[in-house]
Amino acid sequence: MDKADFKNWLEGYVKAWKSNSAQDIAALFTEDAVYSTGPFDAPWIGQQAIIDGWIGIGDRPEDWSFDYEVVAVDGDLGVVKGTTEYRDPPSTFSNLWLIWLAEDRRCKQFREMFVRKR
Repeated sequence: MDKADFKNWLEGYVKAWKSNSAQDIAALFTEDAVYSTGPFDAPWIGQQAIIDGWIGIGDRPEDWSFDYEVVAVDGDLGVVKGTTEYRDPPSTFSNLWLIWLAEDRRCKQFREMFVRKR
């Protein structure tokens, strides 16, 4: 894997975040993927749980913006540094994502950590 593989996956992630489409979300993850929304949260396990959890959050595309950079790649692991800006209420988050891609370039494991700007 290289940075381009992770950038392509992230483009799909942003597309799915904007659409909240079950089909767009499913296209990103293997059937048995694990998605951790925080270091102390129970992960979503399996594609359907990821879809349900994602849609359940209810982010609308007009509510946020997201900038990111793939900062490192080691084999199937990509490390992403991002910034999420929410409009209402105004808030900024610094994100660190660890993304493991399967051979088919879908995500098999996703771990996110974030800190809200004070």
